[in-house]
Amino acid sequence: MSSSGSPAVPSPPHVVAVLAVDAVVGFDLNIPSQIFGTAERDGHPLYDVRVCGADDRPVRVTAGYRAVLDHGPEALAEADTVIVPGTHCPEARREGTLPPAVAEALATVRPGTRWMSICTGAFVLAAAGRLDGRRATTHWARAADFRRLYPAVDLDDTVLFVDEGDLLTSAGLAAGLDLCLHVLRRDHGAAVANAVARHAVVAPWREGGQAQFIDRPLAGSPEGSTAPTRAWAQARLAEPLDVGALAAHARMSSRTFTRRFRAETGVSPHAWLTRQRLDRARHLLETTDLTIDRVAAEAGLGTAASLRAHLAGELGVSPRDYRRTFGTASFPLRGTDAFSAGPGSA
Repeated sequence: MSSSGSPAVPSPPHVVAVLAVDAVVGFDLNIPSQIFGTAERDGHPLYDVRVCGADDRPVRVTAGYRAVLDHGPEALAEADTVIVPGTHCPEARREGTLPPAVAEALATVRPGTRWMSICTGAFVLAAAGRLDGRRATTHWARAADFRRLYPAVDLDDTVLFVDEGDLLTSAGLAAGLDLCLHVLRRDHGAAVANAVARHAVVAPWREGGQAQFIDRPLAGSPEGSTAPTRAWAQARLAEPLDVGALAAHARMSSRTFTRRFRAETGVSPHAWLTRQRLDRARHLLETTDLTIDRVAAEAGLGTAASLRAHLAGELGVSPRDYRRTFGTASFPLRGTDAFSAGPGSA
């Protein structure tokens, strides 16, 4: 309710244009509509997802069919966020260039628009010059080709996604889900992202990076998985955990544990612990009225000052502002509860 007693007018939905470049990867193409298209608050959609082409012709999909899209390139000029799904476009994937129609369409995107890519959609953004001098990622199996074509891009092929603020890229295929859920969480908080993830029957957050999926097994490694120790640590985030404590639980030397941990998750034990603790702090800020000092302690971040520094570094906001924006609300999905979907929703 507004101060006058009348119902508050919801903000217009954030416009997301999904550009299907010919020979688009069908799996990638459907991710933004599934994730952003089901997010709502108080019965109002948070995003207006428009799937478009660079022209008005049907677009070839790698799954063996052509898609007739509801929107043409004009959707790009109206977008707040532009997403390029993976594509087999030969110009971007083999030559480092763009088809003229695609280049012309991308040139209409307004300054200040947020750019995203899924999987090999990064080749299109790179060919358009959007990634020069920036950190990005793509499918690990295409990393060598990407580096050869686009040496000006700081490519990291060990992560699931890269968030550069106004520019976000994901690794292959299902990592597009991770990226879109991350953006949803960044835009509207964990409650919205978690509800959408439950609707899609996927994890709201996957730890680690592409390293756990790359076909590059460790030779002759006798050690067991670090997964039980990760589960043990997640139940004890408030305790003073360090690499030594984790390694002792796993019954490994610190050196062996760190090597095995990074191979399985794509990150160091310290980075993983920091992420788990920050996620725990965000959950407590959203769902409890604990003091900032108590939240920091419960999450294992020590002091309120430490929590403020981590949250500012991650999101650019204070704990108080984060709680004011995302706290104490529940955001169910449109027309369904958090777990059951209506007919035809899958």
